[in-house]
Amino acid sequence: MVAVETNLKGCLVLNPRVNHDERGYFYESFNQKVFNNILNYNVNFVQDNQTYSTKGVLRGLHFQKGDFAQAKLVRVTQGKVIDIVVDLRKKSKSFGQSFSCELSDQNQKQLFVPRGFAHGFVVLSETAIFQYKCDNYYNKESEGGIIYNDNDLNIDWKLPDDKLIISKKDLELKSFNSQYFSF
Repeated sequence: MVAVETNLKGCLVLNPRVNHDERGYFYESFNQKVFNNILNYNVNFVQDNQTYSTKGVLRGLHFQKGDFAQAKLVRVTQGKVIDIVVDLRKKSKSFGQSFSCELSDQNQKQLFVPRGFAHGFVVLSETAIFQYKCDNYYNKESEGGIIYNDNDLNIDWKLPDDKLIISKKDLELKSFNSQYFSF
């Protein structure tokens, strides 16, 4: 697996070594020892999540606060998405900055999202299956989020607003600048 540093410290794009032959392909999608060597510290994933979504579904921008903050390793096993992360770590040089990348079943890329980041994605293919490995358990009372069309973040979701499918809950999220982040 090859790790590529993004403009957000600690956030990595991971490219697996894919072995192709006449039968198809094989690759190791996760190996705890290799992963921790890449990060140079230990992450212990305790929860796996999966979503199925149709074209235009936008999920995000979400995060967990306090003791329930989560690092995530995300990937797409079917379809194509634009994945977005925003650095919420007040002491970080990249605080308030975002990073986006395409994750798909074709490119096999994964994204490691450290604790202290908001995360979201939008589906570009007809359908997509999106998988998350999380290093902490979900806690409803610790949910947080930023509205997808925040003027200060100015995120390009690659689809026009009239093509987006967004939950009522996500449409009620607050702006970036109206919140205090304690990461």
